[in-house]
Amino acid sequence: MKYSFPAFENGFVRAAAATPALHVADCAYNAQQIIDAMSVYAAQGVQLVCFPEFCLTGYTCSDLFLQQTLLKGAEDGLAAILEASRGLNLVALVGLPVAYDGKLYNCAAVLCNGELLGLVPKQHLPNYGEFYEKRHFVPGMAEPECIEFAGQETLIGTRLLFSCKQLKSFVLGVEVCEDLWSPVPPSCALALAGATVIANLSASDETIGKAAYRRQLISGQSARLLCAYLYADAGHGESTTDMTFAGHNLIAENGTLLAETAPFEGGTAMTELDLDRMVQERQRNTTFMPETAGYTRVEFELPPVELALTRQVSPTPFVPQDTAARAERCELILRIQAEGLAKRIEHTHAKCAVLGISGGLDSCLALLVAVRACKVLHRDPKEIVALTMPCFGTTKRTRSNAEILCEALGVSFAEINITNTVNSHFADIGQDPQTYDVTFENCQARVRTLELMDYANKNGGFVIGTGDLSELALGWATYNGDHMSMYGVNAGVPKTLVRHIVQYVADTCGDKQLSDVLLDILDTPVSPELLPTAEDGTIAQQTEKLVGPYELHDFYLYYVLRFGFGPAKIYHLARTSFAGKYEPEVLLAWLKNFYRRFFAQQFKRSCLPDGPKVGSVTLSPRGDWRMPSDACNTLWMAELEKITL
Repeated sequence: MKYSFPAFENGFVRAAAATPALHVADCAYNAQQIIDAMSVYAAQGVQLVCFPEFCLTGYTCSDLFLQQTLLKGAEDGLAAILEASRGLNLVALVGLPVAYDGKLYNCAAVLCNGELLGLVPKQHLPNYGEFYEKRHFVPGMAEPECIEFAGQETLIGTRLLFSCKQLKSFVLGVEVCEDLWSPVPPSCALALAGATVIANLSASDETIGKAAYRRQLISGQSARLLCAYLYADAGHGESTTDMTFAGHNLIAENGTLLAETAPFEGGTAMTELDLDRMVQERQRNTTFMPETAGYTRVEFELPPVELALTRQVSPTPFVPQDTAARAERCELILRIQAEGLAKRIEHTHAKCAVLGISGGLDSCLALLVAVRACKVLHRDPKEIVALTMPCFGTTKRTRSNAEILCEALGVSFAEINITNTVNSHFADIGQDPQTYDVTFENCQARVRTLELMDYANKNGGFVIGTGDLSELALGWATYNGDHMSMYGVNAGVPKTLVRHIVQYVADTCGDKQLSDVLLDILDTPVSPELLPTAEDGTIAQQTEKLVGPYELHDFYLYYVLRFGFGPAKIYHLARTSFAGKYEPEVLLAWLKNFYRRFFAQQFKRSCLPDGPKVGSVTLSPRGDWRMPSDACNTLWMAELEKITL
């Protein structure tokens, strides 16, 4: 069952790009189709609907646009639509011709709850190929002017913005068809003036290759402007004489196509727009500089609503759902990691590279990367030294897998049993070896790092770190233990993605021995193996039972770092994404745990070793994340305490 939550409170607006039925030049019929459609969309929780260019008259009216009867019919039709919109909780955009001051304008009427908020005329009029708009229309004026139209006084002009009182991030800008296709679309200035949503009323006829270009154009513009972009296209009813229209409606957000109707298939493109996300993107982008001078804002009111999101909220935001895209990402990440490590090996003139191999996922990925780095440098993989360092919690399974993996990859393998060293250290500091506390665990982790560092020194090499991004976020690393290395190859890779990269190598390596051991490593519970094994010799210490499921923490991490969302919004998104898998109280408990650990463990991230950035989320103190080590989490925890299940 879909989870409903306060949409406005979390910055979401449900939007639709629609193509109603149309009869060319029959304004009364067309107005009724729009009225009927608005009622349906309002009942579906749509708060913004965009209809096509000239949807009240038809785009193909040609010289009929010079007939007063048609112009009066369009104005009367808009008046009927305005009256019918009273009580509907949505903003609608309707295309029609407007006669003003002796000239004709190709306009978008913006209306809400019976009020005509404004008329936005088209700026760029095509007069090439099959288009002859300059025969009838003139470009819109920049400075807004007062006009009496459809029984109301309103503004007409291209520099109008429409702002929602209840949701400050909902600011609407409008352009009409060719405006988008021009060298410098008006939406560029509209976005810099504050528009987070651009609506385009279009009548774009269909020709070979045009649909693909249309997708690219709209997706690219939404990415460039850090905005949501609605494109409503004329459809079947417009097809006449030499032109055919396909009703190709699209909605994009920051470069991602969220909804689309296939050409000639009919229907409505509908989804939710995350407008708070657009605001966050602009705040962090220092080249997106506001230029608000010369623009007039018209306010409108929309009551808050609760919605069940129809747009996908992936439970694995770091991992593409599409198989081909996931494989492509895995390959690219491996390449980035290997190239970064190869450069470090080359620059330090290292005779070897040393890493601790545990038989777990992270060290497995680090070893795969190291072997690739050797290939980049045309060096023998034997120059990679994998050390297994068994102690109290090491199991036969992980020890065996570590050795098999090294054999399959052709790297050097050695064992250093650290049990005696750890016991000696316990004696030095007075630690009871039967007390399984944090000291018991961290002593082992630091001894392992000591052995790795000294072995590397002795052999003219350096230590490759294996810890991943998720562990860094949670602080699941021993300070100056596995926390430290000379180069952390996995520092930018979250745990959920580590699994898929190892799976990708297992699927594509073409080596049965390697594939089999990788699959068994994937099937092994995640553990640092610092506590003694269970009676049956299996792993007793399972990380996810202690810190929580990594799929949840990676989800939280993504939205905390990538978009700066607050705890309440992240919780609501998690309830949408993990509905049916985790109970609300479980999601909230682990989210509180995430924030506690994330703030408390920053001191470890403030002194991380170098490591390659592979994605948009990273915790390097030299790159994307700079946070005081002693920052308080009071505000975040207070927001979490206000959440009701």
